[in-house]
Amino acid sequence: MDFQPIILLNELAGYLIGSIPFGLILTRMAGLGDIRQIGSGNIGATNVLRTGHKGLAALTLFLDGLKGTAAVFLGHWIGTASGVPVWMFALFGGIAAFLGHIFPVWLGFKGGKGVATFIGVLLGFYWPAGLLFLALWLVTAYLSRYSSLSALLASVIVPIAMAITHVQGAYFVLLMSAMLIFKHRANIERLVAGTEPKLGVKK
Repeated sequence: MDFQPIILLNELAGYLIGSIPFGLILTRMAGLGDIRQIGSGNIGATNVLRTGHKGLAALTLFLDGLKGTAAVFLGHWIGTASGVPVWMFALFGGIAAFLGHIFPVWLGFKGGKGVATFIGVLLGFYWPAGLLFLALWLVTAYLSRYSSLSALLASVIVPIAMAITHVQGAYFVLLMSAMLIFKHRANIERLVAGTEPKLGVKK
């Protein structure tokens, strides 16, 4: 059986799910204009929070995470129905959603940084890793008030932990971590310079 069309279908479906720009959609529906013209210009929950609407930021966070989980579940279903390695299809679907969030075709491939979607992928694929990422993010954010630092720290530790508990998946999670760190390169520069904005600060 030729699995290539099934693989392409899985990747395309995951990408399209991930490319839905919930942050942009929700802020426009709330009458806040284009979120890309506010704060960092990012479409993610952290920038939505800078509008002062905590509920809207929380909803953005939830929906962006749900994209990753939904893509993983869809990939699992496609893999099961096609008789192919289920864990691989599930994770590939999640990675495609992660890429869709970061590089949405609808926004000229300029999307979010992928933290919430990353967490959603982990929760759907291997929930202990997702909970670890979330716990690390929350603790670091509480102590430092830096969303970017929290994401960077978690993205470094989680692949290491997965290398012990889920070796096959760890390689792909490491790939997502590398991409997440790449998307945060400007944040890293601001952290070093001491100019990175803290959580809850309006711009």
